Amino acid sequence: MARPEHGPAAVGVSDHSGWAILVTASARGALIDRRRIEIVDAGLPTMPHHHDGQRLPISDAVALVTRVRASAERNARARLAALARELPAAIGGIALRVCPTLPATVAERIQDYRAMCVADWVMYRQAFAAAATELGWALSWYEPKRVFAEAASALAIGAADAILEAPRSTVGAPWQKDHKLAMAAAIVAANAAR
Repeated sequence: MARPEHGPAAVGVSDHSGWAILVTASARGALIDRRRIEIVDAGLPTMPHHHDGQRLPISDAVALVTRVRASAERNARARLAALARELPAAIGGIALRVCPTLPATVAERIQDYRAMCVADWVMYRQAFAAAATELGWALSWYEPKRVFAEAASALAIGAADAILEAPRSTVGAPWQKDHKLAMAAAIVAANAAR
């Protein structure tokens, strides 16, 4: 994969329940790395607010979320530290999807329908944010509906399509929607970190 051309690179994250796609890119749109990582230990549920916690007494559900959150935080730290060690480029930032506002406590999140539908994703994004902060990386938050236009603007091109499709021919499969989203977010974050 390519070395960054100018300034530090950034990591774009497209997160899911218990795993994520990480794409590292330079400010000029050079792909440096892509990987899929797990951030929840085997044997733990990946959606404790939304699924598993709903079937438990509230105190047990809160305890379950606490165990999953600790696993996510530990794994996010380990995976991002490994990424930083393995890459030839200095990483200056990370881009994560914007988090919706949630009730203050885990118990409230489990009991509120709207909150429990998104609380697991927020938990994973917060784990990545904390791990990146420990590494000294700048945090950027992106809106998926706007990040492609922002990447095109950062690259001073009409549309980011060509840049976001090019890696498919050079690195091969998989190169899907998650990869493109994470790369666009990485480009925006790398430009912000310059």
